[in-house]
Amino acid sequence: MAKAKFTYTFRRYEKKYYITAEQAEALFNKIGDRMTPDEYGETVICNLYYDTTDYLLIRRSLDKPLYKEKLRVRCYGVPDDSSTAFIEIKKKFAKVVYKRRLDTTYKKATDYLKTGETSLSGQIKNELDWFLKSYDGLAPSTAVFYTRRAFFCRENPELRITLDKDIVWRKTDLDLSYGAYGERIIDENHRLLEIKIPGVMPVWLAHILSELNIFPNSFSKYGRAFLSFVKEISLFGGNKNV
Repeated sequence: MAKAKFTYTFRRYEKKYYITAEQAEALFNKIGDRMTPDEYGETVICNLYYDTTDYLLIRRSLDKPLYKEKLRVRCYGVPDDSSTAFIEIKKKFAKVVYKRRLDTTYKKATDYLKTGETSLSGQIKNELDWFLKSYDGLAPSTAVFYTRRAFFCRENPELRITLDKDIVWRKTDLDLSYGAYGERIIDENHRLLEIKIPGVMPVWLAHILSELNIFPNSFSKYGRAFLSFVKEISLFGGNKNV
């Protein structure tokens, strides 16, 4: 089987679609063998988002500005201290997504983001240093987990499709090694479809989406988690930091 290797820098468009499980099944039936699963198959994705004490990064993101950015640690599977982890800066400018990421162990990733000290080096590390200096009080904010199936196009491996289910979040126990559990963001019968493309969407794929009445939606997992949190605390008298 062909393999999709980890990439450390991205520049692409990302289209998101909130669909039913039935639409997802119909979509992949029509796609047929144009797409192939990546080497990891179905994987639990674990994300730890970092933010300021007043949630500046996610509040800015939800305002839909021309430019926005996020910082997170991502692991493929529930990690232990020695598991591979990616420190990622994700930026979006004028609808184009840029991602920069650095790999290390989970413990070294979280220690670096806590202390600013690391033996890591290179251009991406310099960009991370700048990010950490640009925002006061960055710390773990929210953990988000989901089960993902990822595919890439046989003809153009830069075209990728991911399908996420069982998306959950939590604001406590902010350590990914504690496991993938939390409150649901979407129900069991829905999926989050993401199409990641370097440029224009292929005509064949656009036609399939149209046939199945699948249309783009604005959807941020961290954003949905934050809004759920805000709704929860509003029931208990609010919070001056939000």
